[in-house]
Amino acid sequence: MVLLVNWGCTKLDTTTLGSDLIPVVDNVNTFADTLDIITTQGIFDDSFKITKQDNNVLGKISNDLLFGTTEAQMYFQLKPSFYPYYFGNAKDTLVELDSVVLCLSYVGFWGDSDVIQRLEVLPIIDQDFADTAFYPLSIKYQPAIFGTSIGAADVDIRKLDDSLKLRGDSVNNQIRIKLDVGNFASTLFGRDSTKAGIGNNNAFYNDSLFRRFYNGFAVRNTAGSGGDALMYISLTNAKTRLEVHYKKKKFGTGVLDSTFSSFAINSNDFGTNLPSVTSNYISRNYSSTVQSNVGNTFATQLYLATGPGTYANMKIPELDTIGNANGTHNRIVHRAEIYMEQDPGDYRTDSIFSAPSFMYVDLIDTGSLKWKPIYFDLSPNEPYDPDFKKAGYPLFPGSGGVDFNYFGGYMRTRYNYLDQKVAYYTINTTRHVQQILTKGSINYEMRLYPAYNILYSQYSGATPISYNNPLANGRVRLKSGNYPDDQLKMRMVIIWSKLP
Repeated sequence: MVLLVNWGCTKLDTTTLGSDLIPVVDNVNTFADTLDIITTQGIFDDSFKITKQDNNVLGKISNDLLFGTTEAQMYFQLKPSFYPYYFGNAKDTLVELDSVVLCLSYVGFWGDSDVIQRLEVLPIIDQDFADTAFYPLSIKYQPAIFGTSIGAADVDIRKLDDSLKLRGDSVNNQIRIKLDVGNFASTLFGRDSTKAGIGNNNAFYNDSLFRRFYNGFAVRNTAGSGGDALMYISLTNAKTRLEVHYKKKKFGTGVLDSTFSSFAINSNDFGTNLPSVTSNYISRNYSSTVQSNVGNTFATQLYLATGPGTYANMKIPELDTIGNANGTHNRIVHRAEIYMEQDPGDYRTDSIFSAPSFMYVDLIDTGSLKWKPIYFDLSPNEPYDPDFKKAGYPLFPGSGGVDFNYFGGYMRTRYNYLDQKVAYYTINTTRHVQQILTKGSINYEMRLYPAYNILYSQYSGATPISYNNPLANGRVRLKSGNYPDDQLKMRMVIIWSKLP
């Protein structure tokens, strides 16, 4: 159930807050308070790292007038599965190169699938990139690339699930970019030598020589072209590969055969060979509206985008006084819930650039600029310690993660009084607030954001914690705590009773 509001009056049906059964507000034994939230806009300086096991992002959004533009580029190496490497079977005779095709395993998109995206492939000339396989790279990192494209293709997202026949097999959900046979492809084919020694044709003898010949590919939206979607690519799926199509004569029979060999992402070190290095560069250029909103406590709207994205700071000063009447902490909290809803714009645009699926709230650590998880409410059945001081307790709910049925934070929709479909979120902070009201715990400032992953770097050995939002997927304009309509603004609702 959700917080139900009768928009014709100011009465809250507080018995249906959240998902728990709570007492009826009778203003004798059980009461309801609505607390103001002071909110400010922020923009993350995100520098997290995307691994080859993650779904990488590729494409461009150039027409989101509310949030601005986003561009995602991919850099990666596709390698032979063994060395010394040879095309075909051992002792076959290579006759002719047909084509070389770069293939990407497509797993989904976010944005407008109707806009064709033109992708181009460029060779990476940065030797440092080729040799950094054991060091995940930041989303801000871009290796040096050769300025001339070696292949391009127009991608119609709507048709990627169509089946394509390939030498008797059927393949779909694959982006295929044919590379220039006269340049890169023929050079690659000409390096088919398994012999040691000095020369230009021994690139397949070992991994070290192969990396000197080939540092990897850059794939990006062609400069100056449009696009309004981000595509998600699985690098480790078998559909991501470099196909080299050729004719050969079979050893012993001389029969002419057309076939292909493929290079893929090597995820693990095998012997003296480095695994494939990958990097996913993501850049956001926020609109002037978002930029001007940063730090403005009078702003009536908040702009939240999934990482690499934005956030909102939240302060609730009344929590310092509401439970301390006459110097006593005398309240039991049945429910404390933060409510927030979308401030809709153009319906079609909001549908294309949909709201994030999940919101997350954490706390600023006292006396620092570090953050930590909210106490108690992420999962009521799994002990954890945001201060990371209790022996045997994890910083964050470990095995089960966040219990969204209890914590909330997931996106729901309803129709407002103007018959507009809006997204809204509720976040349960009951146990955290109870500690403030009855034990005098610190009323921390909060941070709200649609997390992709979460990192608390102040703790030694901290690693990113995955959240439920896909990378760069989702954005929403919310009504802030300063929104002029009290029934629509972001707020905290508390249902409480007096202790004897």
